[in-house]
Amino acid sequence: MIERYTLPEIGRVFSDAHKYELWCRVETLVLEAHAAAGTVPADAVEPVRQAPPPTPERVAEIEAVTQHDVIAFLTAWADNTEPRSAAAWVHFGMTSSDLLDTALAAQLVEATDILLAKADELVAVLRDHALEHRDTLRVGRTHGIHGEPDVWGHRVADFAFAMARSRDRLRRAREAVGVMAISGPVGTYSNIDPEVERYVAGNLGLRPADVSTQVVIRDGISEWVSALAVIATVCEAIALEVRHGQRTEVRELWEPFGKGQKGSSAMPHKKNPIMSERICGMARIVRGQIVPVMEGIPLWHERDISHSSTERIALPDAAIATDYLLHLTTRLVRGLVVDADRMRANLDSTHGLIYSSTVVSELIETGLSREDVYALVQTAAMRTWETGVPFRETLREEAGDRGVPLDEARLDEICRPERFVRRLGAVFDRLKALS
Repeated sequence: MIERYTLPEIGRVFSDAHKYELWCRVETLVLEAHAAAGTVPADAVEPVRQAPPPTPERVAEIEAVTQHDVIAFLTAWADNTEPRSAAAWVHFGMTSSDLLDTALAAQLVEATDILLAKADELVAVLRDHALEHRDTLRVGRTHGIHGEPDVWGHRVADFAFAMARSRDRLRRAREAVGVMAISGPVGTYSNIDPEVERYVAGNLGLRPADVSTQVVIRDGISEWVSALAVIATVCEAIALEVRHGQRTEVRELWEPFGKGQKGSSAMPHKKNPIMSERICGMARIVRGQIVPVMEGIPLWHERDISHSSTERIALPDAAIATDYLLHLTTRLVRGLVVDADRMRANLDSTHGLIYSSTVVSELIETGLSREDVYALVQTAAMRTWETGVPFRETLREEAGDRGVPLDEARLDEICRPERFVRRLGAVFDRLKALS
């Protein structure tokens, strides 16, 4: 991921320097387990433990010759080990994927914990914003057309619960991705005791794979990337709602717009929803990693490395982009400007058409057939659309022409926006308990 969208904490998790720190940690734990079992000399452990990780530059220099990153790492680390002879016991009984898959699992768990903390924060911000606006009336829209009265808090509550479920999926995916293997060539433990695998897993907080070939099969990693994609897409849904709400014709919502901020190089009046548009664009990047990573599940026999090059790009990009999306969406919601007066004006802008469904139900209760009532109300509604005459007036005229009596006092009662949202209390009670 480019630096523009990489926040420092998660950027370090996926840095080469941290990767080599993890590789040193895995190899040291393996060596400790071997030494405890008497497989390797005990005096080899401390020199290896004290050897500083090699620099990315030094590993790259050696890899330019070896064309093998693990060998380059082992050579560079051996050069840092005193005495160097102790390094001969590093990687004993292992194959490259033992190191790579185990360190990758630790790395992805680290990244997940960062993401979960930010998802928790976004859930809380959405919850609090929704509760703040539980009485802020607005029109609900279907197909982009005014439907019935609603409250803004109801719309945001939907996002809050969706993000909470998405966070919980990621929490489950953390277990799926925290799987390692140190089982040797083709995964048969031919040169390494399974107790070594258990020791390393316990110290890293990981779980040994139920079975591995020379690699851990990629279904867990695919689940993890899919969970990130759902989070990213919920962020996009929030951002898309803001984009629609900030359109000039709507003007119900505004992104935070700071002092000195500019909207357009040509048009000084512009206040563009750039945060929301960036969120929508970045979500595509995360979703785009699902198929390449999933295609790493089918490999040739016990192992090939067609998944390797894909994952070096896809996994950091998916995690870093999701981290940025959570950060940016939290900023968006926390600074969101809600124009309650404009919401009410838009609600009233169709001259009462939003009460048509209630009128249908009311007239059916007088004994008319649904077909006749629908025809009457639709005819009145279409006249309001075409002429701008208030719906109650066109309804009164159509009913009079058809000899249908209207209870005006009753219509006054049912054509109130508050009546439409009176049963939402239970939703907000559930929302209060969301954490």
